[in-house]
This record gives sequence, C-alpha cells and structure tokens, in this order.
Amino acid sequence: MIELPADDRASSPYTGYTRAHWEAAADALLAAVVPYATPDRALYHLPGDHVSHSGRLSDGLEGYARTLLLAAFRHDETALGRYAEGLAAGPGGVWPRITDRGQPLVEAASIALALRLTRPLLWDRLDDAVRQRTAAWLADALTADPWPCNWELFPVTVGGFLAEIGHQEETARKAIDRGLERVEAWYVGDGWYTDGDGRKFDYYNGWAMHLYTVLHAWLAGDGELLSVHGRRLSRHLADHARLFGADGAPLRQGRSLTYRFATTAPLWLGAVTGHTPLPPGETRRLASGALRYFLDGGAVDERGLLPLGWLGPDASLVQTYSGPASPYWASKGFLGLLLPPGHEVWTAREAPAPADRADEAHPLPAPNWLIQTTRSDGLVRLHNHGSEDVRYDPHYTRLAYSTATAPVPSYDNSVIVGGDASRTQIEPLGTGEGWVASRHTVRAGVTVTSLVVVRGAVEVRAHLVAGAVPGTEVRVTGWPAGDGVRAELVPVAGLSAELTGVTGDGAGTLFVVLARLTGEPDPRPLGELVSVAVRADDGAEPGHEVRVSRPGGTTAAFRFTAPDGRSAGAAWSVAPR
Repeated sequence: MIELPADDRASSPYTGYTRAHWEAAADALLAAVVPYATPDRALYHLPGDHVSHSGRLSDGLEGYARTLLLAAFRHDETALGRYAEGLAAGPGGVWPRITDRGQPLVEAASIALALRLTRPLLWDRLDDAVRQRTAAWLADALTADPWPCNWELFPVTVGGFLAEIGHQEETARKAIDRGLERVEAWYVGDGWYTDGDGRKFDYYNGWAMHLYTVLHAWLAGDGELLSVHGRRLSRHLADHARLFGADGAPLRQGRSLTYRFATTAPLWLGAVTGHTPLPPGETRRLASGALRYFLDGGAVDERGLLPLGWLGPDASLVQTYSGPASPYWASKGFLGLLLPPGHEVWTAREAPAPADRADEAHPLPAPNWLIQTTRSDGLVRLHNHGSEDVRYDPHYTRLAYSTATAPVPSYDNSVIVGGDASRTQIEPLGTGEGWVASRHTVRAGVTVTSLVVVRGAVEVRAHLVAGAVPGTEVRVTGWPAGDGVRAELVPVAGLSAELTGVTGDGAGTLFVVLARLTGEPDPRPLGELVSVAVRADDGAEPGHEVRVSRPGGTTAAFRFTAPDGRSAGAAWSVAPR
C-alpha cells in the first residue's frame, strides 16, 4: 500500500491530487523495490512466480532499468545514488549483452533516457571507467536488429544519448535516422501510428511511438523535428483524452495493460514540451484520475509493489515477455515530475475531462473507432472496427471495450458463426457521427459486415453474415459483467431470445440487437429510448436497411449493399443512406 498526503478536494471536485501526491507515490514505489536489489544494485529481482521468456537475468535488468526511469523523472539524488552503484557493476559484467531482438535492447532505452534526463546528477558524477563501460554496453543497441514495431525507437533513444556525449557519434546518428524513418511508415494520420505493419492500434501509440519521438526531438533541441512530432502528439491528445472514464480508469484494450498509468505519459509529454490542446487543469485531472484509480483500486500490493495485473494481480494480462518488473513501465506516468512545482499544470484548478462533461459519440477515422461516453455514469466505451492483432486476442479483436469491463474467455462482444468467433482481416468501412462499421473474416469465404449506431448509452448492433452454409448457427454476444455496471443485450431481428439464429439461403443474413452497458441504477427500458426498423433483402430490392430512431427525435438510415448485387456474397458493405 502507498500512503499519500491528504488530498485537497476543497480545491477540486475531482481527484484533489497535487504535485506532492505524485512525489509521494514515486518515493513510495522507489522505496519498495530497494530490498529486491542484488548486493551490487545492478539487478532488481522482484518477487513473483512468472519468469519471462528472456530469463531471470534479463528480468533483473528490467527491474533496474524501469525503476531507474522512475528515479530519473523524480530527480531524487538519493535514489539516483543507488542506481549509480548499479552502473558501476552492471555494464561489462553482470548485465546481459544487447543482441538482435533481445529484451536488453528495450531496457537499454530506459537506461539511456534516464541518463540523458539526469546527466548533471548521475552521468557527470560517475567515474570515467564506469562511463566508458556503460557507453560501450549501450552502443550495442545502435546496431542490434529490433522487432519491426515500437522497438525501432529503442536504438533512437540510445543513439540520442550517445550522440550527446560524443560516443560513436556517427553510428548513433545513423541509428537515429534509421529508426525514425522506419516508424514514419506506420504513421496513418490524425496523430495515430500502428505499432508495426497492419492495424495494431492501442496505448503503444502514446506511451511509445509519441513518447520516444517527441522526447528525442525535445532533448536534442531539434526544432524542426519537434515541430513535426509535436503537432502529431497534440492531435493525438485530443483523442487520447477521451480514453479515460470519469473514475480515471483507462480503456482496457490492447496489450501490455499491466503498465497501468503509463497511459498518462503522453498527457504529461504534451505539457512538458508545449504540444498539447488540453488546458493545464484538464491534463492534471486526467493524469491524476488514472493514478488515483489504480492506487485506490489496489494496484499496489501490501509490499508497495506493482504486481503483474490491473488493479490486483491478473494472470489474463501476463504475456510471454512479462517479467516480475514489467509493470514498472508505469514509471512513464511520472514524466510530469519534470515540470517544476510552479508550472501551471500543478497550480491550476483541476478542470473537467471529456467523460465529466457530456454524452458523446466521437469518431476516430484513423483507427476506425467510435468512442461512446455517457456523463451520467462516467463510462467510456470503445467500438473497435479497425484494430486487430490476432497474436494478442482478446485484447485487440473484440467489437467493443470499456473502462469498466475486461474481455472474457467466453467471447464477449463477438459474432460467433458456426462456433467460430474468429475476427481477422478487419476492413474499416467508415465512422461518422454516432456510427462505425467494418467487415471482417471469420474463415475462408465467410465474412461479417458489422455496424454499430449509438444514442446515449444505447447501441444498435447489426451484423450481416455472408458466405456461410445455409442453416449455420450464429450467436451474438454483448458486454461482459463489470463492477457496478449493468449489461443488456436484446434481439431485434434474426435472433431468438437466446440470441442465436441461423443463416438463410440468400447472399447474406442480417442479425440485429440492442445493447447497453450502463452504470445507472435504474435505466429506462431500451425500447423506450430507441426504435429500430429492419428491411431484409427480399430479392425485389437487393440489400438490407436498418433505420434507427429516437422517439420524437431524429432518424438515421444505413444500407448494407454488395457491389455486384446479390451475387457478391462476402463483399457486402454498409454506409449511411
């Protein structure tokens, strides 16, 4: 557990967290890991049964590097002194070498960034022999082959530090240029990167792709590079701010969620570099909300450590690369401590975040997402019609995620065709005011074209299944159970009360449901909030139509069509009429 100063709710209707709370949390996290350092302080072997696929030695290096990053943001000389002892022993002796696609490459980036941020306090005070051994160990990162994803930025980060201190300067600059060029190919616009080839959209966009590019440009004093990447960060933050519930919870989508409040890193980065559209009070409200959510929710155990998990330990979030110290990339969430105490982010009154302000259905065209927010319960839901990474299912491939629920093994938010819940080869079909659509493949020749239309907390979900043998069973699932929230799923067309149906003998069969995830204790019945009219393909007029109306309000119509008429089978599409 972490004991913080009393909060100041009198000055804020939100978290009441000040810089003193962030400092106390950082100090407590740093103090808690001290007993797990080896006698030479070069490795931190945190407790836990899980060993990553990189092995115990690499896991110990991870413990050193990721907690050093926290000490660097904290700028605490006493803590940094402990890590200086580790530098005297680790490079050239204890630490594993940096090799192609090896975990030490990741940790080298944290060490290099920490040394760059604290150069007068740490690097400049080291013995020359220690500096030489450390620089030589780091230099292997300049030529090591990274995985083709955010890992491309680790040589950039190491190169930035080595170029600054004049070590292998030419090689360092080549590594920087090479990494930035490779990452550029994954920028899709509107502040969004995919984490490598394909459509891998998640928090790595903020806590890796933006973090390392913008920090490098800022620390290097490269105004031209910072202008490019700073504009991208600012654009991204307009979307990123919408990914937090009113209780501070980030959306549970994507991989490496055990990094927890690292989700706040891009918020702080915008404030530190001056590239943010967010008012200072909103930045602190969002970041402090996330920190408070995790600390109050039990993310820190009785020893003061961050275990692998979300609030408490959670084996569903453990991945093969996860070691006991992996959660300490949460250190990135303390980047705001680089801001001086008098900075307006620390002095301004906390301002409302998007989830505090109004109901919203916000389209994100680049990832083809729709963000659905309801002010009454502070919930945020993500309708995912553009992101996939089958290696990490279920955290990428479900149709929807929220700040109050976690994916479950029984395939929540899915369309299951003939017992197969696969969702691959996602093709974005667009997003707009209150709607988003996509087409995906279940298996060869079988596709599902999906549409969701939202009004407040209500969702109309329509799925057209094409290419399946007539009589194939189709099952539609909705939201899983969550803490203090109510999940509903009501059939509208093509499904029984048990939410199952069968495909017909036409080119495609349409299945429609009403769904809702709400924290309201006594919500109005779904049927009173929205009405849905469905016209199925009848042969006379090819295509299917879905009309969504608010009683006494507006109506929106959507049409499912095939480019060549009824014979097009799996090539169905959907768009507003």
